[in-house]
Amino acid sequence: MNNPAPHTRSALTGHRLWRGAALLWLVFVLGVAVHQWRFWQDPKALDANIMSLLPVDEQAPEVDLATRRLAEQASRQILVMLGTPRWDDTQRAAAAWRQALAGQGALVESQALNAGAFAETIAFYRPWRDRLLTPAQRTQLEAAQTGARTEALAQGALAALYQPAVQARLSDWLADPLGLWSQWWTARAAETRARPRDGWLWLSTEGREWVVLAYDITGSAFALDGSTARGDALQAAQAAARAALRADPTVAAGAEDLEILRAGVPLHAEAAATQANREINTIGWGSLAAVLLLVWLAFRSPRPIVLVALSLGIGCAVALSVTAWVFGSVHLLTLIFGASLVGVAEDYGIHYYSSRQSQPQVVPQALMRRLLPGLLLALTTSVLAYLALGLAPFPGLRQMALFSSVGLAAAMLTTVCWFPLLDRGTVRPNRFAQAVGASLGRWPRLAWPARPRQAYRVWIACLLLAALGLTGLLRLQVNDDVRQLQSSPPELMQSQIRLARLLGVASPAQFYLVQGANVEQVLQREEALKARLEPLTRRHGFGYSALSDWLPSLSRQRSDAALTAAVETRVLATIGPALGESLRRPAFANEPLTLERWLDGPGSAAARTLWLGELRGVQATSSGSASVVLLRGLHDTTVLPALAAAAEGLEGVRWVDKAGDISQLLGRYRLAMGLLLLLAHAAVFAALAWRFGRQAWRGWLPTALASVATLALLGLLGQPLQLFNMLALLLLLGVGVDYGIFLLEHPNDGSAWLAVSLGATSTWLAFGLLGLSSTPALRAFGLTLMFGLAIVGLLAPCLRPPAGAPTDAARGGAAP
Repeated sequence: MNNPAPHTRSALTGHRLWRGAALLWLVFVLGVAVHQWRFWQDPKALDANIMSLLPVDEQAPEVDLATRRLAEQASRQILVMLGTPRWDDTQRAAAAWRQALAGQGALVESQALNAGAFAETIAFYRPWRDRLLTPAQRTQLEAAQTGARTEALAQGALAALYQPAVQARLSDWLADPLGLWSQWWTARAAETRARPRDGWLWLSTEGREWVVLAYDITGSAFALDGSTARGDALQAAQAAARAALRADPTVAAGAEDLEILRAGVPLHAEAAATQANREINTIGWGSLAAVLLLVWLAFRSPRPIVLVALSLGIGCAVALSVTAWVFGSVHLLTLIFGASLVGVAEDYGIHYYSSRQSQPQVVPQALMRRLLPGLLLALTTSVLAYLALGLAPFPGLRQMALFSSVGLAAAMLTTVCWFPLLDRGTVRPNRFAQAVGASLGRWPRLAWPARPRQAYRVWIACLLLAALGLTGLLRLQVNDDVRQLQSSPPELMQSQIRLARLLGVASPAQFYLVQGANVEQVLQREEALKARLEPLTRRHGFGYSALSDWLPSLSRQRSDAALTAAVETRVLATIGPALGESLRRPAFANEPLTLERWLDGPGSAAARTLWLGELRGVQATSSGSASVVLLRGLHDTTVLPALAAAAEGLEGVRWVDKAGDISQLLGRYRLAMGLLLLLAHAAVFAALAWRFGRQAWRGWLPTALASVATLALLGLLGQPLQLFNMLALLLLLGVGVDYGIFLLEHPNDGSAWLAVSLGATSTWLAFGLLGLSSTPALRAFGLTLMFGLAIVGLLAPCLRPPAGAPTDAARGGAAP
């Protein structure tokens, strides 16, 4: 029996190895398919919280955890205000609103701001009335230690006894002869301007009578199916409220005067999810349609379309699964950015079919072996460019970098493992492919003219372009504001700002983080901080919300109870003879008000979110418990340095301005990425010089010029320079320099030019669509690449070597 020839045995072995690799990849892809089915069933798999995009402060991780706790606590509540010029009309509209929402499950009315809960809260605190004092009351009672001051308090108490209708009494006179109880509640009520009235929470301001309603959401706030359940429910309630006003002829004229304000993290999350659904469809499906159209025009066969689409689908699915496995969830912005991956990942299939079309006589597996070194080189450069995005300490950017890198690798593995086995038949040349390939020969090559007059014209053109570019660069403005990551609808943002201003809602943008070894130490440190804040609040007209306002420290409770008992006993002893009675002050609770008792009772409803408890899961600079002190009505940013100074020297107290800190970090990394970009250009030029020698500048210069021209265009268009522009320029270097490399390797090869043209066009379309994103950061990224890739695509063929230069075949090289 004759043995097979060596080359035959080698071919058989290679075929078996190829089939084995294809089978292993199939098993992996099936596993990814199972994960995908589970992923889309998990409501927690998607993340739309803007805070999860921001970097973690490695020096103070407890600050990041506190920030996330605040965001989580606010992520399930929606506030609504309905206002008309007449209180009766507002009540009628609010009743219709409440009835419209009662029968659906997306929103459940919260009891935290329910007017009926006020009486329960008062009853809860009454046993500890004697140890609940405001700073002003404490100062007043301390001054009453002198006899003259006690007499003045006694006269005031007698006047209150004989004129009980002057103020609403929360307890009988003997239990609170100095009216401290009502004054303390007045101070607590200042934390929100709404007051109970006729069973509603009521606010009268700006010529309107308002009703305030609070709702808790049910289910997850994030879904990518495009549904707007909560927004639809609120729209239906709004329609019902207006219909109720129109139904009564006496109020029909004021029906259109109904104003509705809405605020809450769930509304922003739903808007972000809806926007993400729209942009993923626009960018992802738009990119896919463009890619498949280009593939059809170039190859006129359903087989390349199906296989290229298969590689793209598997690339995106694997990227999604790996990102979810590494990070635990996938952010919506990652999906939007990942949708542009379609315009890059198709390059491998297009390169394969371009070579297949020009070399129909070569067996697919042999052809793939020839292309494999070049494909690996292209993959490496692109992956390194994407991974450069992950150098910044932003979890969102690292997600995008991982998603894109894995997606590209998965798309290439699909092309390498499956295309040679699934691709049967031939791909015939057609007019479109031939026209694109032949256009390379007609593309102008830039060269310095030999005639002086022509050289003079070139000098003038270069000077004009340089002047225009310099003008754009000088007009370029810098913007590192972290709010560029936020893309909520303007009307929702305006409604949120106005509602917060009318109600005096505390903002989590700036706060104090207070830490201590135990609850008592946290409360004592809060009280020390409040002593410093009091002068600032009186001077600048803002307020604060602190846990210790509702739950004083045990030491403060003891001292205030003793102070109150001493002064009130002296006042009653002074009043008793005048009344002819022996007045005895009633006893109050012997046990102090503790955190556990407070959390279990209704008294904690208004301030429970201020208590963070133990900051588990971080290497905090001080272990134990923590709380936050929030600011209300702070609109003057010039006060921020004074607020920061108020925490200096107070152990366990830290001023947190997360937005300011992140904005500064964005600026620092913008500068760092700019330096990295310069170093990367130098490294790329060195690598090209090692490969191509004196011709290296032809591969590097198109991308370098495109980077400068893109910055100039951004300046001329009034677009600010930010970190995301610098990251896009890094990616431009990794992707754009490939065009110059391919044209250095194949300066006169029409099939290679066809692959480059199709790949560059699809990539440009993908990132051009990304420039349509409503998220400013993604739009900046997309615009930068849209300009840069277009300029590289125009310049690269102009700077290819002269017609007589040796090709890669002459040098013995191999490139796709």
